[in-house]
Amino acid sequence: MMTLTAQHAVSPAQAPGLPYRAGLGLKTEHFTEVLETRPDIGFFEVHAENYMVAGGPFHHYLGLIRAQYPLSLHGVGLSIGGEGPLDREHLARLATLIERYQPQSFSEHLAWSSHGPVFLNDLLPLAYDASTVNRVCAHVDQVQSTLKRPMLLENPSTYLQFQRSTLDETDFISEIVRRTGCGLLLDVNNVYVSCINHQRDPLAYIDALPLHAVGEIHLAGFAEDTDSLGDRLLIDDHGAPIDNAVWQLYAQVLARTGAVATLIERDNQVPAFSVLQAEARQAEGYLSQVAR
Repeated sequence: MMTLTAQHAVSPAQAPGLPYRAGLGLKTEHFTEVLETRPDIGFFEVHAENYMVAGGPFHHYLGLIRAQYPLSLHGVGLSIGGEGPLDREHLARLATLIERYQPQSFSEHLAWSSHGPVFLNDLLPLAYDASTVNRVCAHVDQVQSTLKRPMLLENPSTYLQFQRSTLDETDFISEIVRRTGCGLLLDVNNVYVSCINHQRDPLAYIDALPLHAVGEIHLAGFAEDTDSLGDRLLIDDHGAPIDNAVWQLYAQVLARTGAVATLIERDNQVPAFSVLQAEARQAEGYLSQVAR
């Protein structure tokens, strides 16, 4: 089996990928409107697990939309950080889906979702140490070898930290990128949420990442609460408009990376398509400024 390594993998910057524009997460309630109006959107992204069946209406509409727009597949169920082996059946279904739609990009989360035979419908955090680096690298290598393409790994949003961690999150991510040749999906909202929760500087976190490997950016909204000590607690719920602080951080990211394909995420309390399109246009404005 071929293994992609940092020495011979195609980097996200070199690989044919998404256009340097703003895209939207494709929602079922917007299928018909997209096909009837053909909006000026850079690309659409779907969660791979929603399409891991042979047929049905989801595939009917996605096939029609894929014929008109670039496509990104975003996984939520591989459990890249899990202690056990990857689910080979799940990975095979993913490979079939990628072969069917030939997306410009595939990404997954730096998280775990399974324990033995139990699958948890959540993206859970990792301890950052040498053994976890080795495990995640082995899983990323397996995914890239099976799919025969580089993947993007998304930085997490977190609410707790492990005492056993011996590496900073940014060093952990950098080592995985270096060893596997995978790219980075930089979720700017996740950066902001995690840094506020852990009382860190978001821009310092950004500067410590391997920004040369960024192949896609995600923007989303968060919910706000307080923890048991009364401190500010942000929750990455994808159920609100993008906060102004995240827009400002996004502008600072683009000043460092240049234009990068940018997705607007909304998975809860999904508004009218026009509302999401307006956020995409706002992101396009930032991308245009960088291009100029």
